[in-house]
Amino acid sequence: MENSMFCYQCQETNKGIGCLLKGVCGKNSSTSAAMDLLLFVVRGVSIVADALRTNGQTVNKEVNGFVIDALFSTITNANFDDESILKRVDNGLKLRDELKAQAQNAGLALPQVDETTWNGSRDVYMEKAKSVGVLREPNEDLRSLKELTVYGLKGMAAYLEHAMRLGYDDESIHTFMQSALAQMTTKPMSADELIALVMKTGEIGVQTMALLDKANTESYGNPEITKVNLGVGKNPGILISGHDLHDMEDLLKQTEGTGVDVYTHGEMLPAHYYPAFKKYKHFVGNYGNAWWKQREEFTAFNGPIVFTTNCIVPPLNSATYKERMFTSNSTGYPGCKYIETDEKGHKDYSEAIELAKHCAVPTELEKGEIVGGFAHNQVLALADKVVEAVKSGAIRKFVVMAGCDGRMRSREYYTDFAKALPQDCVILTAGCAKYKYNKLNLGDINGIPRVLDAGQCNDSYSLAVIALKLKEVFQLNDINELPIAYNIAWYEQKAVIVLLALLYLGVKNIHLGPSLPAFLSPNVAKVLVENFGIAGIGTVDEDLKKFGIM
Repeated sequence: MENSMFCYQCQETNKGIGCLLKGVCGKNSSTSAAMDLLLFVVRGVSIVADALRTNGQTVNKEVNGFVIDALFSTITNANFDDESILKRVDNGLKLRDELKAQAQNAGLALPQVDETTWNGSRDVYMEKAKSVGVLREPNEDLRSLKELTVYGLKGMAAYLEHAMRLGYDDESIHTFMQSALAQMTTKPMSADELIALVMKTGEIGVQTMALLDKANTESYGNPEITKVNLGVGKNPGILISGHDLHDMEDLLKQTEGTGVDVYTHGEMLPAHYYPAFKKYKHFVGNYGNAWWKQREEFTAFNGPIVFTTNCIVPPLNSATYKERMFTSNSTGYPGCKYIETDEKGHKDYSEAIELAKHCAVPTELEKGEIVGGFAHNQVLALADKVVEAVKSGAIRKFVVMAGCDGRMRSREYYTDFAKALPQDCVILTAGCAKYKYNKLNLGDINGIPRVLDAGQCNDSYSLAVIALKLKEVFQLNDINELPIAYNIAWYEQKAVIVLLALLYLGVKNIHLGPSLPAFLSPNVAKVLVENFGIAGIGTVDEDLKKFGIM
């Protein structure tokens, strides 16, 4: 039987090789094809935009917004709505042709490649998509390096979009992203050149995460140590998921005084750590766990669910909550209400609020609280305490366990690993990977909790800042001399840019699991192993020994 798609961008890809008929994430082959075509169009737009910039021409900011949104919408578990994706294709082709006209008026010659010359109507979109996907590059190693860069760019796009939503932007990041896409499409690049581009992607990834950190903290204050309620209140509620803090603010403002409470789910948990959101008395707590448990948890919540970004798990046909799902930004799901952004960058949540008023109170899943808010500013405020604990031997090792959570049983490894860590070890975490151990009673070391949660996956930047500060404090020459081990779980493309950022910063011997990416060819994997010490995971006991912990 002929394969109807090919996708291997996430950790759960079928058999660790690639999804060929339907995505493990739930996307249909038609959605995969639409995304392949959209990325084809993004490359075309980027080629023309790069040529214009290279020749001193100004590129309309609409181009930057299009590329960022398009890349973000193709991230795993973000958008399952074919029509939504195809509208982006329509818009992209129009935008590309406007840029081509600008180039012609300026007398510029453009690269004559398929991405800049092809035009077609909706009725041939799907046929065209067959020839422009991942497998268009026949060389396995070059394909691997190109896709590693592209997936890094997708993660970068996600983080940049969040910053842009708060009014923070950096033209140099857009310039790099579009230039990278143009180079990979129009130039015959060697493996060495592509490896250099991969590392440059990591460098710009650090720049992007620093920008987002600035956007978040200047807008809402520095995260602070916070106890987050896990129970429920007495009012109906709205559950907000994803990563977008601007949407968080809009929702809190609009629900104030309505009798509707607001709860976070999954990666939105760290919103509770920001001082600006603490004034809202109806901001009750965090409901449930990581993204992949949403089918049962959304059913139990009883009220509307607002997706600001990925991660969407396609509801079962029998799901009672689908009619309560709202999507926005780069997300989409067929049959669900999409909340548009107005010209001032805000969203109108009135429909969701009115619906919530007629819903039952959330079913309580658990009681108690968890502690978070250990971003770099907060940890550095405790620096003396942390340094003293290290010097005295009370803290022997930090273990970075950032990244993503997921459905595979093999991810129970991370719970077991956290439980097995000796009492003199502290976990540094960010991202939804924390749900594997953030509700364990692991205690503290001289008042320092043994799980320090820096926030969302993009807040992995905080972990890098903390590491660099510790390097300075202990007067070390190399970040790898610190008593820090890296045992990172990954799932999708935002984790890829975090990995590339860490590699750029010189971090070595990162263990990545529960499996190595399928998009790493054997030769590319060998380069990462030999040059950076990248490794997979084994058993808990084996890895504790490898890290020098046991």
